[in-house]
Amino acid sequence: MSGAMWAVTDSWTMTRRGFAHWARQPVQVVVGLVFPVMMLLMFGCFLGGGMAVPGGGDYTEYLVPGMFALTMAFGLETTMTAVTQDLGRGVLDRFRSMPMTPSAVLVGRSILDMVQSALSLLVMIGAGLAMGWRWHGGPAGALSAVGLLLLLRFAMLWIGIHVGLVAGRPELVQAVQILVWPVGFLSNAFVSAASMPGWLGAVAEWNPLSATAGAVRELFANPRWTGGSWAAGHGLLLAVVWPLVLLAVFFPLAVRRYRRLGH
Repeated sequence: MSGAMWAVTDSWTMTRRGFAHWARQPVQVVVGLVFPVMMLLMFGCFLGGGMAVPGGGDYTEYLVPGMFALTMAFGLETTMTAVTQDLGRGVLDRFRSMPMTPSAVLVGRSILDMVQSALSLLVMIGAGLAMGWRWHGGPAGALSAVGLLLLLRFAMLWIGIHVGLVAGRPELVQAVQILVWPVGFLSNAFVSAASMPGWLGAVAEWNPLSATAGAVRELFANPRWTGGSWAAGHGLLLAVVWPLVLLAVFFPLAVRRYRRLGH
């Protein structure tokens, strides 16, 4: 069997291991799918009635795409926790001692994470439709929006893998998780960055999550708040560039960190 086939086989074995964990812990999977929906309903009910989109439009149709992007970012915590648990229990050390492709563990983790993210996004879309959200563009635009959301998630999961390998212990991951929420909320997920104070709005406009949220709203033909900055006017471009930059930085860092475990 060629090296490429060994890599595919080993990666699939690691992915199946994750599916087996899902079968043994279905409650954890269900909670992971339900929690983003609860957030969507909470913010939709709390903010929806008192918010207006300048120029007209339903605030729910503004909020829902932003929550899609926010969900893709918040899934980072699940990845970090899973990696640190395997590291703390010595599971990764046992895998590294076996005759298997070194990248299989990380690839299997990423495949499992993307499957879970796709399921979460599907559930969120269903919840959004139930709340009255609609997309008004064509199928190509909707599929492109979903693709951008999953691209952001793919970049975020490699950040999670790297941080999990560096942290090493679930206790340290909890400290990192506290920082994820401010980064997520400091975006245009709920309101336009142009409505924020000067420097804060500038930071929010250049947030990768803001770029994806703005691009997704455009592709879904949903209401948007736009500002006069370059970042606000080139959301589609940044929604592609930001995840690719993050991948270019954190993918090799994660692989190198994994190879150096135990050294």
